[in-house]
Amino acid sequence: MARPHHHAYVWLGHGDVLVKPGDAHRRPGHPEFRSAQVMPLECADWLLKPASRIEGTFYDAAEGAEWYAGQLARYADLFVGHCGAKPSSDETVRMLIAGEDRVGGWWVSGDRFLSINLIACSPHRVRPEYACPLR
Repeated sequence: MARPHHHAYVWLGHGDVLVKPGDAHRRPGHPEFRSAQVMPLECADWLLKPASRIEGTFYDAAEGAEWYAGQLARYADLFVGHCGAKPSSDETVRMLIAGEDRVGGWWVSGDRFLSINLIACSPHRVRPEYACPLR
């Protein structure tokens, strides 16, 4: 088994794609699941997407937290109005060290949805049967 790490994923797309109609294409059993560019319904299911969707892999929690904060900064101009408290890097580090996912999703300008994710791998706490997509 590979040592524990987190894979990074980002999805930004029009909200209509999330429900095109229904959400079956966001579930692993659907024939379009692996090729669908939209985020999956369950966070752990990112690990079932092709490895090419991985934006980074982090073995160090602080590096993962830095990436997450960087993504929030990268997309900051898309946020409209008040989107709540920005997650702290310390909290993200604590979550990653504990083997948890760090997941954020926001409706942003242009009726789009932004999803920024660090998904635990090797093993995933909820889906330990999921293999690392890089193997």
